[in-house]
Amino acid sequence: MSKIRVLVVDDSALIRNLMKEIIDRTDDMETVGVASDPLVARELIRSLDPDVITLDIEMPKMDGLDFLERLMRLRPMPVVMVSTLTERGADTTFRALELGAVDFVAKPKLGITQGMSDCANEIREKIRAAATSKQVRRRDPHAEAASVAATAPAKMLNTVRADAHVPFVRGSPSAGTEKIIAIGASTGGTEAIKEVLCRLPAHSPAVVITQHMPPGFTKSFAVRLNSLCKIIVKEAEHGERVLPGHAYIAPGGRHLALGRSGANYVVEISDDAPVNRHRPSVDVLFSSVALNAGANAIGVMLTGMGKDGAAAMLELKQKGAFTIAQDESSCVVFGMPREAIAIGAVEEIIGLSHIADRLISKFAEAGGHVRV
Repeated sequence: MSKIRVLVVDDSALIRNLMKEIIDRTDDMETVGVASDPLVARELIRSLDPDVITLDIEMPKMDGLDFLERLMRLRPMPVVMVSTLTERGADTTFRALELGAVDFVAKPKLGITQGMSDCANEIREKIRAAATSKQVRRRDPHAEAASVAATAPAKMLNTVRADAHVPFVRGSPSAGTEKIIAIGASTGGTEAIKEVLCRLPAHSPAVVITQHMPPGFTKSFAVRLNSLCKIIVKEAEHGERVLPGHAYIAPGGRHLALGRSGANYVVEISDDAPVNRHRPSVDVLFSSVALNAGANAIGVMLTGMGKDGAAAMLELKQKGAFTIAQDESSCVVFGMPREAIAIGAVEEIIGLSHIADRLISKFAEAGGHVRV
């Protein structure tokens, strides 16, 4: 099997050397070139034709975002961003993901040599995921919306439109009536989550989300989504009540679980050991939803590498929850959905553009009302 050919682009000679060392010590990948700025990188891309690029966001001569935008327009290829762990760095990182970067690695602010060594496995995994991804430059959202309307499959024709008003009816406060949506994602998930949440109406059932992400980025991610969505999106806080019309995102580097306080759902945040090598872990979230919501939940598995969440999605299904997986053609990496499908944990496999509509229609099936 041929090795993954990587081009490293970073203005720091130290980072370039550390990245090269991490990559070249791995059996299935190699560094084919290094560049100190985008202008040098442009020539190396032409001459070396790498499989994956690691790209620093802040560089001289041309900003990393400007270079990424041009690259995705003229020669789309898998890119893993290397971002500083700051609020500004987080905002820029999510802009890069919108432009088409597959994933990102957080660059340590202090103790760079040790910090890069500590995240060596993460770097390798993200390069592998990028090499197997089907990432393409983002299409115009208006054109995509038109395309969705024109190509909706027959079984989805009766779906309630995402921007339509759905008559939600508040049920009794007993533990058996409150509805909830649980979403798990990894590589490619930030844009997939945005796609789903932005199509949900303001009075949607509560949504709890685990996206594999390091500390320092999820708050910016939540703020960005909150500015775009009809529902309220926030980083989850331990002990807070889970409310309809809200989406709660697991804090980076910490587990999110769904708990109960009487008749109410509540957020539980922990620093327990990683599960499936991840913290936050989708398995942790889905298992807690299976336990505390059961048949009142819908589980959604979005794009991502690995198998985190598959086993717990089966628990959800066995407890009576409805389960959905994103289809292969719309995934950046069809890993986590494939694993869930393989063990029989998934009831419906749906393209990304149709998932929000299916959530709405599923909750509205009982006489056109959704009880929350």
